[in-house]
Amino acid sequence: MSKSGNDIDVLIAGAGPVGLAAAIELGQRGVRCLVVERNDRVGYSPRAKTTNVRTREHLRRWGIADKLREASPIPPDYPSNVVFATRMNGPELARFANALNGSRARNDLYSEEAQWVPQYVLEEVLRQHASSLPGVTVAFNTELASFADDGRGVVSQLKDVASGAVREVASAYLIGADGARSAVRQAIGAKMQGEGAFSKNYNIIFRAPALATRHGHGPAIMYWMVNEEVPSLLGPMDSEGLWFFMATKLPNDVDPASVDPVELIRAGTGLADLEIEIVGLDPWVAHRLVADRYEKGRVFLAGDACHLHPPFGGFGMNMGIGDAVDLGWKLAAVLQGWGGPELLASYASERRKVHERTIAEAVINYGAVGNQLVRPGLEQPGPLGEATRREVGEIIEATKLREFRTLGIVLGSRYEDSPIIVPDGSEPPVEHFMLYVPSAHPGCLAPHLWLADGSSLYDHFGLGFTLLATSGDGADAAPLTAAAARLGLPLKLLLPGDQRLPARYGARLALIRPDQHVAWRGDALPADCEALLAQVTGGTTKAATARVPATAA
Repeated sequence: MSKSGNDIDVLIAGAGPVGLAAAIELGQRGVRCLVVERNDRVGYSPRAKTTNVRTREHLRRWGIADKLREASPIPPDYPSNVVFATRMNGPELARFANALNGSRARNDLYSEEAQWVPQYVLEEVLRQHASSLPGVTVAFNTELASFADDGRGVVSQLKDVASGAVREVASAYLIGADGARSAVRQAIGAKMQGEGAFSKNYNIIFRAPALATRHGHGPAIMYWMVNEEVPSLLGPMDSEGLWFFMATKLPNDVDPASVDPVELIRAGTGLADLEIEIVGLDPWVAHRLVADRYEKGRVFLAGDACHLHPPFGGFGMNMGIGDAVDLGWKLAAVLQGWGGPELLASYASERRKVHERTIAEAVINYGAVGNQLVRPGLEQPGPLGEATRREVGEIIEATKLREFRTLGIVLGSRYEDSPIIVPDGSEPPVEHFMLYVPSAHPGCLAPHLWLADGSSLYDHFGLGFTLLATSGDGADAAPLTAAAARLGLPLKLLLPGDQRLPARYGARLALIRPDQHVAWRGDALPADCEALLAQVTGGTTKAATARVPATAA
């Protein structure tokens, strides 16, 4: 037990992508944490397949982006195409190349391309890395039975699922990353608000090795089938014949359990004789819900525990990992003594706006699935059918482009209204669902660049704060680095010497947070550097009382 009287620093309920990401964010900073998961492994009911640009940038920061690429059952250079057709053996209606920015061609806007990879593969890569970090333990078959927050810490009762044995663990904080039916959310009295149960959907995992050669649409990560019989979509889960199939918006009077999944797939694809082996069935209901509170005392919610929305756009899992990053560095800062009393309060204020904006986009995308796109006569031969297909193709290109060109959402989320962001009086960039314009406006993601030596600018940011000098020799940075040293705040001075940076950042200096968002920028440091650091760390005004690991800077 530590000097604080706690067995660990942070207990994390849930070993899905969000819980594991939180453990990594904390563990790489030397914070002791325990992840408990009531299942016996990762990867139950995996729906997510898109690890987006921003999440892969976090993986790069953690040193495991290449590991996910190597672990994927789908080749890294597999084309990131999305195809719309009437059926797999029917005419093509529209096509989106480089959907979700999955091309491996280097782009100055980001350091990592998106990757189409089953969620369970990502979870296993995250689990292996989390478990390799000193002070991080992942315990499966272990359920969080109850907990009590006395204001000084959290005492939790952990139940061994197999034996029923219960043990007690004391921690400074608790993170509920325990999914849509979160017991932690219920225990703190948080309520989900919004619109629930849009419609029934049916996700099927199946094996059909012959499917890849039974159509002429070429390789793609998703095939949308637009027809009156079974509007649906499917895509590969590996290169050996494992696929997912999603029937969208089943009629409310239809029980998914009553539907023959093999016949559903055959009808949707148009391949009546396709040999199919059903691997898994996952009926689900689309929601648009956000928790009315994200925390109570020393207990915090992240991921599906505090927000739910339709999966169209691939935002959900990735947004949850973003929660883990934001909460993780802040918890570490408070535990290590350089985070102030208001730092943790900024978690909800920063993330809620991101959640609401992203969820609104997902709902728009969900409003244009195959059911809405189909038109009478779409599959008819002859001139009338051809004209209908051209019309539908034009509608698809106009309405679905925003679902597959998502950088405005993925990279354009910002925290300019946050109490720990210092405004500079400039106008923020215009928010757009597709268009992403790099900006160092305080609160925005730090603009990226590939440097002359082939490295990413992000590769040179520190684990704590980074003071980026876009020009000069950094001599005028001394007052800030000295103030950081007095406060025990991890700060790295970065001098890339790239002539493109002054224009890209709009200032000579930029203070970058641990999550790579801009906390402050200016052509000269303020007179009171300690006051600046106090604001961006939530009110730190005196030297840290806890030792910050040497690796933090």
